[in-house]
Amino acid sequence: MTEAKDNKKAEIRALLIRTGRELAEQKGAEFLTARKLSEASGCSVGTIYNQFANMDNFIIEQNILTLDELFEALRKIVPSQDSYKNLNMYTDVYAGWVLGNENLWFLLFNFHLHHKGKRLPTAYLRRFVRLEEIWRKDFEREVNNFGIKERKLFRRVLMLALFSLSSFLATQQGGKLSRKNICRLLLNSYLAGLKVLKRQG
Repeated sequence: MTEAKDNKKAEIRALLIRTGRELAEQKGAEFLTARKLSEASGCSVGTIYNQFANMDNFIIEQNILTLDELFEALRKIVPSQDSYKNLNMYTDVYAGWVLGNENLWFLLFNFHLHHKGKRLPTAYLRRFVRLEEIWRKDFEREVNNFGIKERKLFRRVLMLALFSLSSFLATQQGGKLSRKNICRLLLNSYLAGLKVLKRQG
């Protein structure tokens, strides 16, 4: 009986995640609310909160899928012996994936832009580290005259800058960002990046 109940719970969770992803992809991040998810999935709002406790946790699940999909796209790159060329290939694939999945990327970026400093799950944070590791060797070849601590810091700054700029591209294409807010977006991304670097040392 318990196993059947667990299976049913897992099925409902999978249905909610799949439905939420379709909503975010087709209609945008702002459409991903508990009420809209309930309507689209046929599950009650209570069931959604029983599964995820709150919508932040649900969005974290969506963002994990997004980061996993980006990782798989980057992993398909066949690197050459030229680290500079490789870094540009990684950047092209990264930006191309973001622009091809702009609603999912905006969901991820918007979550971090409005995150109130709550602690994020380790499994979630590891996805960012894993992305960074893909091009670590090539990046470190380009900055090998610096110490280990500096190279790690430079790598983080690069990833944060790429995250911010690619999100800007996605929001511009979708028409969600007015020109007067560009500097504010970059400033807030920079300040958020400084907080992340301070926490991670």
